[in-house]
Formats: sequence, C-alpha cells, structure tokens
Amino acid sequence: MHYTTQMDAAKKGIITKQMENVLKNEDLSREKLLQNLASGQLVIPANKNHKNAAGIAVGKGASTKINVNLGVSEDCSNIDMEIKKVEKSLEYKTDAIMDLSTYGATQKFRQKMVEISPVMLGTVPMYDAARLYDGDAYKLSVDEIFDIVKTHAEDGIDFMTIHAGVNRESVEKMKANPRQTDMVSRGGALLLEWMEENDRENPFFENFDRLLEICQEYDITLSLGDGMRPGCIKDSTDSAQIQELIILGELTRRAWQENVQVMIEGPGHVPLNEVVTNMQLEKKLCNGAPFYVLGPVVTDVAPGYDHITSAIGGALAA
Repeated sequence: MHYTTQMDAAKKGIITKQMENVLKNEDLSREKLLQNLASGQLVIPANKNHKNAAGIAVGKGASTKINVNLGVSEDCSNIDMEIKKVEKSLEYKTDAIMDLSTYGATQKFRQKMVEISPVMLGTVPMYDAARLYDGDAYKLSVDEIFDIVKTHAEDGIDFMTIHAGVNRESVEKMKANPRQTDMVSRGGALLLEWMEENDRENPFFENFDRLLEICQEYDITLSLGDGMRPGCIKDSTDSAQIQELIILGELTRRAWQENVQVMIEGPGHVPLNEVVTNMQLEKKLCNGAPFYVLGPVVTDVAPGYDHITSAIGGALAA
C-alpha cells in the first residue's frame, strides 16, 4: 500500500522499516506505536533520501532522546574536524545530530553527514540563507528561501527548524511587552530582520502550505522553532513566548492535515519552578506534539556551563 509519510503510513496501519526499528528499541506495542504516530504525539524523522536512516522515535511512549549540535562556522571552518565530531557523536550513541553550519561548503558537509549517519539529522535552512548573503538574509526572495529548504530536503535532512511562529502578531506582543533580552533566537532574528526590511509577513508563515508540500514530498519532520524563546529568566513564560506557542499549535494542526510530522521547540531560559508548567503548556497548546526541549536553562549565571544547567532543566522536563 502506498504512503507519503510515516504519519500517513500509521494512519493506514502500515508498519514501515523505520517503525520496525522503533519497535525493537522502545517499550511500545505495535498498536500504541501506530496510534501515537497517527495522532501526531510521536514522530519518526526519516527523510526518504536518507537511505540509511535507522528510525528513531520522539514523543509519547518513547524514551527521551539526546541531540548533538555541531557545524561549520567562520571561526572554525574545518569540515574534516566536524565530520570527526559526527563520528564521535555516533560512537557515543547520540540519537540525533543537528547541523548548525553558517559558513563555507555547507552542502558538502551536510551530504557527507547524511551519508555516514544512521541517526536523524536536522538543519536550520535560514542559517544557510544568511550565509549566501554574508548575513544579510533579508536580501533573499521568497523563492530563494524555499529553494534552500528544497535543497536541504533533497540532501536527505530528516527534520528542519523553521521559525514560522515569528509573525506580525507575536512580534507585536514582544514589542508591547518589553523584554530584558528581546530576541535571542538566531533563526528568529534573521526572519524578523527579513520581515522589517521588506515590510512583509514571515514567508514561512505566509506560505506555510508551500512548506508542507516540500515536507510531505520528502517526509521531513517540521521542528517548529521558538523564535520568541526567553533568553533570560526574567523573560520566561511571557506573552510573546506564549503567543508564539499558540500560533505553533495552530500550524501543527494544519501540518497534521497533510500528514506532516511536527515537533515543537522550546522553552529556553526558564526557572526550575516553571519547567513543568512550560511542558504542560506546550502539550496543551500544541495538541500533544513532541517537545524538542532546548534547555531549559534554569539559571542565567553560568555562561560557559549551559550544558550543566540545561541538563538539570532537561532532566526535570523529561
């Protein structure tokens, strides 16, 4: 029987190769796996062009997964060294690798990573967009932005961070309720600059159906980015963050209608006593979609040690 995505397959009762692998590695019954995938509460990011994708589940009923961030930057543009980091990450049994490259031969690195990595792989296409114009991503046309997304899809990337919730409505909330750190998301800031320089709505929000077409064609899991995440404890759980979360919940429902899998990113800097609340808010407002937890960073006073403060927040979130 034909299926377009892992979610579509689950709705049709089809067990894919990737699902078989999940069943071997998780304490999930066949019925529960299909049920959670079909409802969107579980995702298996596995691009059709990522031929050796093992099949790893994120969400309801699955174990908590660990993601490694790496990538080539202007300060450190040694591709061979980054590939060694990929290999070391695989050796240490990571569940996911996210390529945050912003400089140099990004496609060459991306394609090599897809070739050698059986674990799920993610990117932020807007980082590549900024690279093309030396940081001036606002010069890109809408078509050029979507061409970059399509290239990442063709290269075999399993999940993409797309900051579709940074729209005029959520930006208005942020400006009406001043923050200590404003916007700390790089992807969100690139899109905000694009919106203001071009006096237009966020191209990913305005053309969300176009984005879904690409995701459906390659079975890409949308990792809906938290451009409004708080960058310090003082800004945690504020109106801009919650407004974006509401928007992401609405976009999630639209994605599910097209059988596109979704994760939600967040929450950023959040004090210990608000971590559980943030998890509950995400599950409630985003219809139970899996939470790709960034942090939570539970203190602002440990720069250089965010891996430790995030481990504390992450353990509580899990």
